Amino acid sequence: MAETTLDGTAPEQSRPAGLRGVAADWASDQRAFKSASWGKAMMWIFLLSDTFIFGCFLLAYMTARMSTTVPWPNASEVFALHIGGVEVPLILIAIMTFVLISSSGSMAIAVNFAYRRNRRATVALLLVTALLGATFVGMQAFEWTKLISEGVRPWGNPWGAAQFGSSFFMITGFHGTHVTFGVIFLLIVARKVWRGDYDDGARGFFTSRRGDYEHVEIMGLYWHFVDLVWVFIFAFFYLW
Repeated sequence: MAETTLDGTAPEQSRPAGLRGVAADWASDQRAFKSASWGKAMMWIFLLSDTFIFGCFLLAYMTARMSTTVPWPNASEVFALHIGGVEVPLILIAIMTFVLISSSGSMAIAVNFAYRRNRRATVALLLVTALLGATFVGMQAFEWTKLISEGVRPWGNPWGAAQFGSSFFMITGFHGTHVTFGVIFLLIVARKVWRGDYDDGARGFFTSRRGDYEHVEIMGLYWHFVDLVWVFIFAFFYLW
């Protein structure tokens, strides 16, 4: 039997067309995104807005670098470490990149185990992801400390163009803030999985209904985005 509304008409016939239909869907408390939950849809919208912000930062960096008449510092020299009396270029940045990309793998596996209702494996992998993220932030803090001790400031640096310092602190600082918040939320989700909040349907922060392990996937979307942004920062800032 075909579904009908209260006035006896089919849903397709009773729904207004065009923009009025869109407004009616949103106003009638229906899902505007029929194949995705509100949580996942809102995360995608947030990531889209964040893409614009990071994109503007990178475009501003490229504009500043190409327009300055003062030589731009050589990244291989600026970000080199002295190990055993030998200067190794970009070694710390390479390790940071490996750590963060590896965390994407553990996050993806965590989502897989979450939908299998394997709480122990999910918690373990979420904690591994958080540990890798915290390691990345720690190495970034070491990188900041090293450059500050060498005289890098937002308004200048000893190696050339003054815009280098402001670009470095703005871009890497904004990304590092994202990673830090990601680590915090990973720990929150891991705690909820461990306590069984998603199985019991316990109401609270990041818990909406019983069996809703989709929050682990939503957390994964954010984490993969942060990792992807770092790939662009690595390419434009450290390799260029």
